[in-house]
Amino acid sequence: MGSPDPTTAHGRLRSYLHTSQLLASIHSTLYFDQNTVMPPAGAPWRGEQLALLARQMHGRQSCQEYSDLVAAAEAELTEGADPAARRNLALLRQELERQRRLDPLLVGQIAEAQARGYALWQQAKADRNYALIAPALAELVSLRQEQARQLAEPRSCWETLAQGFEPDISKDRLQQLFQPLREQLPRLLEQAAALPPLPRQDWDLSEADQERLCQTLLQEWGYDTSRCQRARSPHPFSSTIGPADFRITTRIVPGMPFSAFLATAHEWGHSLYEQGLPRSGDHVFPWPLGEATSMGVHESQSLFFECRLARSAAFAERWYPRFGAALGRDPWGDGRRFWRGINPMRAGLTRVEADELSYCLHIVLRFELELELLEGGLPVEELPERWNDGMERILGLRPRHDAEGCLQDVHWSEGLFGYFPSYALGHLISAQLSEAMAAELGPIEEQISAGHEASILAWLGRNVWPLGRRVNGEQLVEQITGRPLDSQAFLTYLQDKLARLAG
Repeated sequence: MGSPDPTTAHGRLRSYLHTSQLLASIHSTLYFDQNTVMPPAGAPWRGEQLALLARQMHGRQSCQEYSDLVAAAEAELTEGADPAARRNLALLRQELERQRRLDPLLVGQIAEAQARGYALWQQAKADRNYALIAPALAELVSLRQEQARQLAEPRSCWETLAQGFEPDISKDRLQQLFQPLREQLPRLLEQAAALPPLPRQDWDLSEADQERLCQTLLQEWGYDTSRCQRARSPHPFSSTIGPADFRITTRIVPGMPFSAFLATAHEWGHSLYEQGLPRSGDHVFPWPLGEATSMGVHESQSLFFECRLARSAAFAERWYPRFGAALGRDPWGDGRRFWRGINPMRAGLTRVEADELSYCLHIVLRFELELELLEGGLPVEELPERWNDGMERILGLRPRHDAEGCLQDVHWSEGLFGYFPSYALGHLISAQLSEAMAAELGPIEEQISAGHEASILAWLGRNVWPLGRRVNGEQLVEQITGRPLDSQAFLTYLQDKLARLAG
């Protein structure tokens, strides 16, 4: 990347951003440790560490020195300046103004509350006891509401908090995109109920066998041990520690032998996207253009690898002998029955284990509840009952306890309100990008059947990953596919898959 030129404001700003990225990566390292190997008793001290870093980062992103650097770099722009430089400075200016509105005390309080909430969530979920985390969740709701008040944007509280995940999103736009899902997914679930019954699952895989299958999958999809590392955590996630340090986590769920495998595919999709973001050049890392476009685009990549690849019929045909070899017998008989098993297509209570038909309905419920918590005055104490009623309404299922209800996800325990819709947007974006990919490469299933995943990765590496923050999520979709984002490509894909499963 070369050394920044200290004689220019642009060069001095770049050096400043490089140091900020170092601090952010220390935060990511502590977070990864907290979620993987940190002992529970370490939570209070970790909370103080993260709060200190959060205050330091906020200070760097809002101080007069930084403001002067941004202003000087803006003044250096000439009429013919590179549009990438203009975009970077516009994004930096936008975030600078946001940070300067926030009270440093609030920033530290949020960081400590997040660490405390995560620790309590782990205990509450293990004990199936929502009361353990309710006070911490109420505190996080209050702190995030105060954050939105301080930011004072011309958006609602929820929309303000969502901007960090999905720039330029609004509640109205989400309602527009989600309404077809609300209307059509329940009907598709009814059709799925008429599918031939799944073979009775009288098998499971040992942890060691699941670990080996996951590692084989990663190796075939480009896992580089010099840059990547996989660990265990209560909730699977992907984390980028630095420009050449990429981590993912998975978990083994007893009695669910596909869970770790599909989660590995999902998290590796996230990591591949991070690895494919632009890292070299004058206007990318550590500039904003080297960052992910949005969480919706991020989720489109993880869902693509989980659903379009790992859950495909062609992939099942190639992989079912490996599962049979690990098991020591073949309970399926052929790849089609294995494919049917990896695509159960039936409503379930757990989002991360959900099939493609019911997944977005999980997100719709969480979106509705977030709006009620942040803007509708829903008391935190009433969340479990409201959750259970919602699950019964949209999926016809009622959780038996809070661990499979409102405690199943980690996000709210860390105050990440505004995040969940990105999961559903990821499905919609993935479907539309898949159509564009197939138009250029040919049917995706044929590429998988021939073992040409490298061609798929190369297409994404040319068209999706390098865009970074040059565009927002919807602009990326329109630029690549030639039309605005909508729900139709995703619904068409589901209808076609159901027909094939029934055939």
